[in-house]
Amino acid sequence: MNQHAPAPAPTGSKPTETGAEKVAGDEALPLMRRLWRDHLQQHKAKIALTLIAIAGVAASTSTYPLMINWAFDAFADKSTWAITTLPWLIFLFSAARGASTYAQVYFTQHVVTRVEADLQKQLYAHLVAADLAQIGTESPAAWTQRFTTDLMYIRLALMRVNNVLLRDGLTILALFGAMIYLDWVLSLIAGVILPLALIPISSIGRRLRRVSRSTQEETGGMASLTAETFGAARVVKTYGLENYLVTRANAAFERLRALQLRAALARGRMDPILETLGGAAVMVILFVIGLRILSGQSTIGEFTGFFGALLIAAQPMRGLGNLNATVQEGLAALKRLYGVIDEAPQVTTRPGAVEAGFGADAIVFDKVVFAYGGAAPSLHSVSFEAPAAATTAIVGRSGAGKSTVFNLIPRLYDPASGSIRIGGEDVSGLTLESLRQRIAVVSQDVILFDDTVAANIALGRPGASPAQIEAAAEAAGAHGFITRHPMGFDAPVGVRGGNFSGGERQRIALARAFLKDAPILLLDEATSALDAEAEAAIRAALAALSVGRTTLVIAHRLSTVRAAERIVVMDHGTVAEIGTHAELTERGGIYAHLHRIQLSGD
Repeated sequence: MNQHAPAPAPTGSKPTETGAEKVAGDEALPLMRRLWRDHLQQHKAKIALTLIAIAGVAASTSTYPLMINWAFDAFADKSTWAITTLPWLIFLFSAARGASTYAQVYFTQHVVTRVEADLQKQLYAHLVAADLAQIGTESPAAWTQRFTTDLMYIRLALMRVNNVLLRDGLTILALFGAMIYLDWVLSLIAGVILPLALIPISSIGRRLRRVSRSTQEETGGMASLTAETFGAARVVKTYGLENYLVTRANAAFERLRALQLRAALARGRMDPILETLGGAAVMVILFVIGLRILSGQSTIGEFTGFFGALLIAAQPMRGLGNLNATVQEGLAALKRLYGVIDEAPQVTTRPGAVEAGFGADAIVFDKVVFAYGGAAPSLHSVSFEAPAAATTAIVGRSGAGKSTVFNLIPRLYDPASGSIRIGGEDVSGLTLESLRQRIAVVSQDVILFDDTVAANIALGRPGASPAQIEAAAEAAGAHGFITRHPMGFDAPVGVRGGNFSGGERQRIALARAFLKDAPILLLDEATSALDAEAEAAIRAALAALSVGRTTLVIAHRLSTVRAAERIVVMDHGTVAEIGTHAELTERGGIYAHLHRIQLSGD
């Protein structure tokens, strides 16, 4: 085991309590209005039917204490009505309550599940179209948590508002109406005592607001931590990192536990408060009604019916007491979600942009400056030209800026200054879709989606025919192993292409690039992770793919770029040398130094 592991690292930033507090202040109403405007108002008909069903639940529930009153009074008068008619009334009102309850659940679930799905679709569509800079602010696991935990909080809040605020709230009002009918004096006493619960409940709600957002953020951090751990299982085992990771995870678990404990204890204080105040109301009411019965001002039936109404109202009142906590958690999740959706991408098709018209033309970098996220510039006035229909290699030490150059060509990022032109067309003035349609990328990090082989290749040209897909596979050297599979092109590639070897995955990705048939080709260490045999096959396919295209190649192994018509050597974000392999080795500069190191290593 590793006895000298570094200290546990934090799993994520914790928001300030002030940021969470704003959800319940100035931002709460705008959030709710936006939710109504964007997602709820289109379901007005179902919401209206839900409200009708809720009214049915409240009305039928409020008849119970009245029927208790009637029954006791009928028994006191020895009336047969108590056994001939009242039982049927009780059955009918119970059936009406059951039908209304089901109708409420039916329409509520239709609305809430649709809202949840629409929010998921909106968030997913935004993230797919978002800048790389925004996507990189959180781990994939943390983004996944937005679709699960955050949406769960929002769904629960909507359900609680419907079931508690609307249904239980209206039921309490209806029961209070029955209580007024039975005894307005006692109703007045209950109406004075019970609202006192709002004071401590409001205070508890403020505490919950201060931990709700932090809990959600910490949950996202936990998702990232666990995904990171299990995704690096091989490194964990070989480096003996078990103790380090356990210590790191334990600290995160404890932070999450502390937040959950604070929230649970805050919620736990609500029921005792409601119970105590309810007991106080019962004590006072029992005393007053006892005096009224003894003086002949009330009957036993009125007493029983009133207390029945009070007891029936106890459960929905408890739900109202706990409602604030759930709503605050939902608002915090909604604020997080809208915060992501509202972050407008910086790389967009600009007004007046035109369709790209370039082919296999020269790529020109002219005094390009770029920095990631406000950090120090990673490219400093980079200028070079990649000749048309030729191969240009970008080489240099790690961190020299090679990948940044590649990212700027299809406008995954925009430079801070300077320009990038292809065939004389400034890429910033082209529509993103047309620009990227004319650029194909093959990298060492092969991305295959959990679909069939044919579907993954067809991503290069949506709508391609089976014959075109097979031709692309043939050109990439993938046709043989694909057709040997029992399911052929219909074979599932598995998660991250796990049903195929590294070389096979790379050739499927190459087939995608062949099918796209783009005039600009970017090759980013496309053979670095392969064995010698697979690398030779891929190189042959890449050579065929590069014919007639303007090709840029990133390669750490200089032996793979000797044949390039031009080699651009980068160092600390600047262009240090430009030339052919022979010219640069003879010059004795950075390239020659790197070449000697690799030769000695070989």
